[in-house]
Amino acid sequence: MTRTKRGYIARRRRIKMRFFVSSFRGAHSKLTRTITQQERRALVSSHRDRDRQKRDFRRLWITRLNAVIRERGVSHNYSRLIHNLYKNQLFLNRKILAQIAISNRKCLYMISNEIVK
Repeated sequence: MTRTKRGYIARRRRIKMRFFVSSFRGAHSKLTRTITQQERRALVSSHRDRDRQKRDFRRLWITRLNAVIRERGVSHNYSRLIHNLYKNQLFLNRKILAQIAISNRKCLYMISNEIVK
C-alpha cells in the first residue's frame, strides 16, 4: 500500500489555536487537547466579563456621584438627583455626571441648582 500524506488543514487549525494560547504557561500552550479546552474557557470568560465590566463601571459612577452629592448637600441623595434630571429633561448619563463630579464639582452644583429651580 502506498503512503498517503495527510492534508494541511488540521495542522493549520492547530497552529492558529497555538497563536491564541501562546502566552499561557505549561501544558496549556503545548498540548493540543489542553489548548482547545483553554481557548474555549478563555473565550467564555472574556464574553462573560465584558458584560460584567459594564455593570461594574455603572456601579462605580453611581457611587462617585452619590459621594459627591452627599458631601456638599447638593441634593438629598443620588436617586433624587437622577429623578429630578429626568423630570426636567436634562439627559446626562451617569458616566458624564461622574466625570463632572470629579473634575469640576462647581459645575455639578450648578446643574443641581438648575434642577431644583
